[in-house]
Amino acid sequence: MSLLTKEQLRGFIKENNLQTVPDIYNALKELFKETLQEMLEAELSTNLGYEKYEKKDKETTNSRNGYSQKTVKTQFGEMELNIPRDREGEFEPIIVPKHKRDISGIEEKIISLYARGMSTRDIHEQIKDIYGIEVSAEMVSKITDRIIPEIREWQSRPLEKIYPFIFMDAIHYKVRTENHIINKAAYIVLGITIEGTKDILGIWIGENENSRFWLGVLNELKNRGVEDVLIFSVDGLSGLKEAIEATFPKAEIQRCIIHQLRNCFKYVSYKHLKEFSKDFKAVYQAASEEIARDKFEEVKKKWQSSYPFAIKSWENNWEVLIPFYKFPEEIRKIMYTTNIIEGFHRQLRKVTKSKAIFPNDESLEKMLFLVAKNVMKKWTQRYKNWDMVLNQLMIMYPERVEKFIR
Repeated sequence: MSLLTKEQLRGFIKENNLQTVPDIYNALKELFKETLQEMLEAELSTNLGYEKYEKKDKETTNSRNGYSQKTVKTQFGEMELNIPRDREGEFEPIIVPKHKRDISGIEEKIISLYARGMSTRDIHEQIKDIYGIEVSAEMVSKITDRIIPEIREWQSRPLEKIYPFIFMDAIHYKVRTENHIINKAAYIVLGITIEGTKDILGIWIGENENSRFWLGVLNELKNRGVEDVLIFSVDGLSGLKEAIEATFPKAEIQRCIIHQLRNCFKYVSYKHLKEFSKDFKAVYQAASEEIARDKFEEVKKKWQSSYPFAIKSWENNWEVLIPFYKFPEEIRKIMYTTNIIEGFHRQLRKVTKSKAIFPNDESLEKMLFLVAKNVMKKWTQRYKNWDMVLNQLMIMYPERVEKFIR
């Protein structure tokens, strides 16, 4: 399509006596209306096989049959159009579809704004300011409700038969329930597929994080087709290890080292944090479990008297902190921390930070789903050094991995 020349633009400005920005807007609105009208006429001519007033070329029993008026919403606001009709009622306009009164893409824009964390009332104001269209907060809510079937379908979709790595963690929000504000947990499961790509397997809204709810989530993963998981990386929630063992008994369970450090830091004076952290770095970066144990004994000897609870925390959780020592470095880097899912949490918080309280569970669910959908669109690359990781896993778990290689 060629652009207008400067002479044509000057002619357009002069002809419409354009002097202000509103003048330009109104002129473009009228031009847009005329363009729509001509496109409708052209569609009907194509459908009938002859141009208006040229019946000599007519090769059909069908014919034009006047117009019906229709008010539509556009990016220029509301406008009246004359929709051409045919006598046999076969004409189905594409540019202004039957039974559709909003041709501005406004619904997609509303859902997009909602996905960025805007409240229904803020969206109402923005749509009104930009497009001159009155869309109530209640209507915004109804429009976003249309994605609920999509959420249900996504949440129940079949999953892969095996995931080499699964990360589980929860993020917490305040939700209004029966006139009370309570803390709710969004339970999130992130998996790495056999092809090395990341995927959010589901988001579940429930009461504050507990192992019983996680057990239900794990059983749902099995019901959706997951047969095997090689390695789970999780935080330190009590009972989570038992829930995993009940559903995927062959899986390795790795407690997040970073979570463990944060938890024991609560018992350490700020003036010693840097030194304490540096000492423990020698423990979790050790080449083997045996060396790690020796390093831990050194740290214990140094800090036991000052911070017994911090040391005891490591001793009590040692069995779920050490699984990663049996793996090569490429696999260790993936499994020793849940940072991968915490990175996803940061994306969620970036959008939801303006929402101090969600009006209900569905409102929270809709927003988290839309953010997740946008984030996952960017997950197109395989995990770094995945070929090396997969080869290592095939050597360590030959019978469990090879049957799922395509």
